[in-house]
Amino acid sequence: MESNNKIIGWSTAQMAQKVAMDIHDGAYVNLGIGIPELVAGYIPEGREVIYHTENGLLGMGKVAPPGTEDPELVNAGKKYVTAVPGAAYFHHADSFAMIRGGHIDICVLGAYQVSEEGNLANWSTGNPDDIPAVGGAMDLVAGVKTIFVITKHTTKNGLSKIVKQCTYPLTGKNVVSRIYTDLAILDVVNKKLQVRELAPNVSFKYLQQHTDAKLIESSKP
Repeated sequence: MESNNKIIGWSTAQMAQKVAMDIHDGAYVNLGIGIPELVAGYIPEGREVIYHTENGLLGMGKVAPPGTEDPELVNAGKKYVTAVPGAAYFHHADSFAMIRGGHIDICVLGAYQVSEEGNLANWSTGNPDDIPAVGGAMDLVAGVKTIFVITKHTTKNGLSKIVKQCTYPLTGKNVVSRIYTDLAILDVVNKKLQVRELAPNVSFKYLQQHTDAKLIESSKP
């Protein structure tokens, strides 16, 4: 997005890097399909993050290079991956027991909509022709300690994804802790959205104009 020859906002890669910087050392992390998968490539060197997939792998490594794919080693998004030394494989039910038991620290998900209260809609637009694709999202938002959302701030048609109330079917209520978009990072605080950081060349006024939900300016100088 550009205006007056100035690039406004962060690229998708920069968004992923912002998320990666906020994942603490030693965290057990589940990454959603799509943009969230990029986060793994930006974890700072020397910081250990253990990746979990709901199809039964703890200790997921990088995407398998072409020609080295193992057809029996895929992530929940059906991409060929690798396993780090010490990785563990287990039954699908055991994987969900880890999620439901609160053993995953952080989950990074995409979104269709996020409300100012931290409600998340990310599995259906409500269109009867859509293929049901809830996957493990409902279990993840219910069982994981911290939910980060990474998404473009608006749709291709310019509609805000950060809304006062979600109009799409909910994945979970009051579950999102932080939202990373190409325009800003927002914290959900007491069911209100507080601006944590503005992207380059984005003013608070500009951000609010492109956001359906009411925003609170950061108290930081």
